[in-house]
Amino acid sequence: MTRHVIDGAAPWLAPYAANALVMPDSGVAKALNSAAPSPVRFVSQSALPDGQAYEQFIFETQTVPTRDNLHDFFNGLSWQTFPQTKKKLNQLQAAQLAIDGVQQVRGPVRDALTLFDENAAFLMAPQPLWDALIARNWQRLFVELRSMWAGAQLVLFGHALLEKLVAPRKAITAHVYLAQPAADSMAALDAWIAGDISADKLAGKPFVPLPVLGVPGWWPENEKLSFYEDILVFRPKTQKISS
Repeated sequence: MTRHVIDGAAPWLAPYAANALVMPDSGVAKALNSAAPSPVRFVSQSALPDGQAYEQFIFETQTVPTRDNLHDFFNGLSWQTFPQTKKKLNQLQAAQLAIDGVQQVRGPVRDALTLFDENAAFLMAPQPLWDALIARNWQRLFVELRSMWAGAQLVLFGHALLEKLVAPRKAITAHVYLAQPAADSMAALDAWIAGDISADKLAGKPFVPLPVLGVPGWWPENEKLSFYEDILVFRPKTQKISS
């Protein structure tokens, strides 16, 4: 399947535009290596030895096993766009593996690290928006405070989240992490996130769920305010929101 992943993309893919490529029929690792600089090299999935943990292999070899699919393509773009954050996540994963080894069930830190890597988004926003998000007060967040979103920035990080948004559906939900409002570039944001995350902080799962297509300007249908009346997606805080 040959296609442009980024050209004409929706706003959630904009931070990756500088590193965008045509998605090839095969050879994703080769294509990623020929794009923007990265602290790692991308290799075929077959380079990963049987029985070795994926994260440990990356830590030891500074190479990322890569399959020819969109999931791993977006993972590569994430490495290129957020190199410091991705490297920090890998270091934290390797440290946990050194402590606990590979187990059938991940511990709380590795579970949180994986959740962050796959599904996180970074929100830089005025405090009233953040407060409304924490309270799951969707009407206040998206209707009453709608104009305030002009002063906010939501940056998607998780590569599984990006992959899901290739075929958008209303219920797709990010795990949002509060970011420094002063981060005025992707490089500055990357450096701040890498410095802020730690095993202890992530073990507490400092995330708030956000159905991303509800963000003003991200999806035409949310111009109709009845969009937010769907309680199967915009659920009160007492109910669990799944992606």
